[in-house]
Amino acid sequence: MCFFALYNTINEIAYNTFKEQGLNVLPYLKKTWEDLCNAYLLEAKWFHSGYKPKLNEFLDNAWVSTSGPLILLHTYVLMDLEITKEALEYLQTYPDLIRWSSMITRLTDDMGTSKAELERGDVPKSIQCYMNDAGVTDEVAQKQIRYLTDEAWTKMNTELWIESPLPEAYVKAAVNFARTGESFYQYEDGHGVPDGETRSRVLSLLVDTVPLQ
Repeated sequence: MCFFALYNTINEIAYNTFKEQGLNVLPYLKKTWEDLCNAYLLEAKWFHSGYKPKLNEFLDNAWVSTSGPLILLHTYVLMDLEITKEALEYLQTYPDLIRWSSMITRLTDDMGTSKAELERGDVPKSIQCYMNDAGVTDEVAQKQIRYLTDEAWTKMNTELWIESPLPEAYVKAAVNFARTGESFYQYEDGHGVPDGETRSRVLSLLVDTVPLQ
């Protein structure tokens, strides 16, 4: 049932896009879903075999398994923009803008959720991978992952100056994806357990009235 729901939804998106813009985006959407499922499958193999990947090995897969490339391709297709084949082909190569935006989300996610996910039963995340690689404490590993996150921000910001077939509105959306990761996971798991600071932020932004001066 879940598969058919997904299948029908993606085909409906492709149909509507073809009807409105005359471009067949289905092969591009399918490819990102295949890549995400393969990334999930690799993590499942690691988990069931008890394998502990090196940090670089983990991150090479994890920036995809965080679903960033998939979300950002669907964002491009669903935004109120003129879709071009050139941009679709460019996005399918997973350019650095997509890579670093997804990496920031992955690293901030790991800093906020890895402890709870390990308790539930999951593969080691970037923090645990670095602890195993370097033989350091959790506190030291947290600082290293924060350093890698800041490096990823620098690399992503550099991409904002590079010419590409992507419209400016979409580039901003890709940056905002990384900002969302920073916001959700700043105080542990603001996505999976959104009853703390995340709840207060959402209520302040969308529900609570702004006091008049």
